[in-house]
Amino acid sequence: MTLLAGSAVGLPRAARAEADGQIRRIGILAPGGPDNPAMVQFLPEFTAELRKLGFSEGSTLIVEGRIDGGTSEAFTAAADLIRSKVDVVVAFGPEIVLKAAVTASQTIPIVMIAVNFDPVATGYVSNIARPDKNATGVVYRAPELAAKQLEILVETLPSDKRVAVLWAAASAEQFDAAQRAAHSLRIELRPHKIERQPFDFDEAFQAIANDGSRMVLVLSGPSFATQRILIAELATRHRLATMFTFKYYVEAGGLMSYGIDTVPVYRRAASLVAKILRGAKPPELPVEQPTTFEFALNLKTAKAIGLAIPASILLRADEVIE
Repeated sequence: MTLLAGSAVGLPRAARAEADGQIRRIGILAPGGPDNPAMVQFLPEFTAELRKLGFSEGSTLIVEGRIDGGTSEAFTAAADLIRSKVDVVVAFGPEIVLKAAVTASQTIPIVMIAVNFDPVATGYVSNIARPDKNATGVVYRAPELAAKQLEILVETLPSDKRVAVLWAAASAEQFDAAQRAAHSLRIELRPHKIERQPFDFDEAFQAIANDGSRMVLVLSGPSFATQRILIAELATRHRLATMFTFKYYVEAGGLMSYGIDTVPVYRRAASLVAKILRGAKPPELPVEQPTTFEFALNLKTAKAIGLAIPASILLRADEVIE
């Protein structure tokens, strides 16, 4: 992958699935910058799956992208992709990314990877089984994970029923789901929303420590992911037990994560793109939802914050970092 100046990113040139000689173009729209760990994993998996499906490297398919800051830049980036006459747009990330893609075109097929919102509830597709517009794709189901994440946190520290929640506007649906789950589990949520970028994580974690919370649910967002090492370091410094949605936070030093296995999602997105390039229409392709989940645990971090992990949690973990 070659990173170009500005918001444009030169992605791998995939190609030659069909012998008709027609050049096809895929546009990738995603937030967070080239250091977003989700993008670092996504691009190789996505292009590798395209090659498996017959789109090997060559000259009949071009993949290009725009990586933006996740706010107003998304609309400019989406308009740029549409002007470049792409055949398919892959909209990867929070709602603002899909909104930008749909605003830019209501006719060009869009394959979404919806990270932390429900595209049915927000009106981008009418139903999962048969989308009626120009978008289909894969939904992360991140809001639905809140109950399980809170359940694991409380089982880890059963004597404490207070959980701080660190979140931003991009994870509003996740926060709403966490509130509903906390009510069912009889947990007290203590919200800590950060609003102005660049986010001041030092101040946020100091506020969490000051309110007496020992557990923190960190809701996902592109601006959080790029600061995952800092977030993990601050949580350890304040001796806070953290729960995340994505494993790369645990690999960076966070305590726990519970979420989907992302690799199959990226491969399914590539499969949907391949079907569209071969003539399928988005309304003919049901929106897909992941069925494989993973629970990661960092025992080194647990030791650093003085936390003894219960055996029930250890046995449940799919991956343990020591």
